[in-house]
Amino acid sequence: MTTPALLPLSGRRLPPLSLGASAFPHHRATLRLSEKFILLLILSAFITLCFGAFFFLPDSSKHKRFDLGLEDVLIPHVDTSKGGKNLGGFLIHGQGHDEHRHREEEERLRNKIRADHEKALEEAKEKLKKSRDEIQAEIQTEKNKVVQELKKKDSKPLPPVPLPNLIGINSGEPADPDIREKRNKVKEMMKHAWDNYRQYGWGHNELKPIARKGHSTNIFGNSQMGATIVDALDTLYIMGLHDEFREGQEWIDKNLDFSVNSEVSVFEVNIRFIGGLLAAYYLSGQEVFKIKAVQLAGKLLPAFNTPTGIPWAMVNLKSGVGRNWGWASAGSSILAEFGTLHMEFVHLSYLTGDPVYYNKVMHIRKLLQKMDRPNGLYPNYLNPRTGRWGQHHTSVGGLGDSFYEYLLKAWLMSDKMDTEARKMYDDAIEAIEKHLIRKSNGGLTFIGEWKNGHLERKMGHLTCFAGGMFALGADGSRDDKAGHYLQLGAEIAHTCHESYDRTTLKLGPEAFKFDGGVEAVAVRQNEKYYILRPEVIETYWYMWRFTHDPKYRQWGWEATQAIDKYCRVSGGFSGVKDVYSSSPTYDDVQQSFFLAETLKYLYLLFSNDDLLPLDNWVFNTEAHPLPVLHLANTTLSGNPAYR
Repeated sequence: MTTPALLPLSGRRLPPLSLGASAFPHHRATLRLSEKFILLLILSAFITLCFGAFFFLPDSSKHKRFDLGLEDVLIPHVDTSKGGKNLGGFLIHGQGHDEHRHREEEERLRNKIRADHEKALEEAKEKLKKSRDEIQAEIQTEKNKVVQELKKKDSKPLPPVPLPNLIGINSGEPADPDIREKRNKVKEMMKHAWDNYRQYGWGHNELKPIARKGHSTNIFGNSQMGATIVDALDTLYIMGLHDEFREGQEWIDKNLDFSVNSEVSVFEVNIRFIGGLLAAYYLSGQEVFKIKAVQLAGKLLPAFNTPTGIPWAMVNLKSGVGRNWGWASAGSSILAEFGTLHMEFVHLSYLTGDPVYYNKVMHIRKLLQKMDRPNGLYPNYLNPRTGRWGQHHTSVGGLGDSFYEYLLKAWLMSDKMDTEARKMYDDAIEAIEKHLIRKSNGGLTFIGEWKNGHLERKMGHLTCFAGGMFALGADGSRDDKAGHYLQLGAEIAHTCHESYDRTTLKLGPEAFKFDGGVEAVAVRQNEKYYILRPEVIETYWYMWRFTHDPKYRQWGWEATQAIDKYCRVSGGFSGVKDVYSSSPTYDDVQQSFFLAETLKYLYLLFSNDDLLPLDNWVFNTEAHPLPVLHLANTTLSGNPAYR
């Protein structure tokens, strides 16, 4: 496996590169001159202009008139006895009058220039008396005025839309005091993660909890977009942390700006930002979240400007220029990236009445339906210029995972009306089961990766989400195979629990092998880390919802205790570099998805089923809940204007 610095660790999650301080170039210090110096330059230029205008005006003693571009001035006729000629009701006055009038005009202009010049000099003197801080404050005030004006222009009211029936957004209190205590522990962990981000990383994308400062990766470009704030909002809301929720809302309203010269991952920004903002809107009803989601979506649309309509992996939010990751199979787009837009984009069309978002994702689907698939499998790479597959590498883990998830969830989100999506899911799962799913010698069911006709007997932490997916998709399976897929989900959950249980820290490695005598254990050093990932806990939660087998809550509590014991530091939570070491080193990153997903799924695991019931809510791949849309068919929006 390529090192994490070069290869994205997820289709669901692009690379959590630990860039450290270098991720934030100090451009404000190095690329910008002193505001005071710039102000002096501007004032000097203005003063020079004033002097020039004063000394180089035409002299009336040498010129008969100050030419305004008119040969004569037409004045309405009042009395023809004053020596003028009557021409159709207007007088053409003689040259004596003309010169006198122009001398007056010239003198008036000279006086105005003198006054402006004196005023500019006085203003310059006043400015020079002010301190640097006062000048900076004035400049910031002017900037804020401009930002507010731009906000007013961008914040056009969206058409009113009937909200879906929102059920179970603030309930779920368990009667069992032991379960309630565990749920409260998860809430306390969320508070610890949020409070430290609030203190040390506020406005930055993520937190370095040991260095106690902000952190970012290349998936967010070079901008402070507050990824943790947006990602955490719905978790805060369902936990009843409403003061913290309001803090996040206030920051988003005042500071979240998408008109930045920054190149971002289309996939990551969609699942974290658009998904997070839409979920916050549906839960709270606050319009600012919907408006921001729509503004951001407009910034992502240029990424679709490719010969095939398959979007680029990255887009510059300001220029709209897109490109793909350099390592991705000769400039290909990635299946789990362009295939993980459907849920959010359908909701955008529903809320705005604009079909452009829906049409973009349906175009991708139609193109994929026309393509040949080797062994019925979808390769992870597709060239957006040629429309041809790249390397024949298929994975239900990183690079492929959430594509399959979104086929199933498109069907669920449409109130099971989008049968086309369900058919694509069923066909894909049948091929995956035939070619990728195997049992180890020790009886563990695992999902390998298909690489150029060969099955690699390795499973990633990311792939562990599939246990929950199989359980979620069991109802509605072809040939009455619901029981089979629920059992398959349970087997995957068991394998992933073993990957945790066979480590020293009781936390799962990034990837684990099934070769020879080695089963569910990481072999390479660069696969032994745990970065606060949610996928195993996600599967525990789905399996709990569908079976109520108490072992899933027990396994979830084991993970909760291990995270709290080995990942908790005074400044938040950090990933660890070796889950087989009794004294691991930290990676010093509190991932935004830890607050969005890991802690949310744990909280739901210890809540009653009436909190975000699965008949009414579908979770995007970043665990942001979006309501089921009860539509007549999938081509229509719930917005009357669209219908």
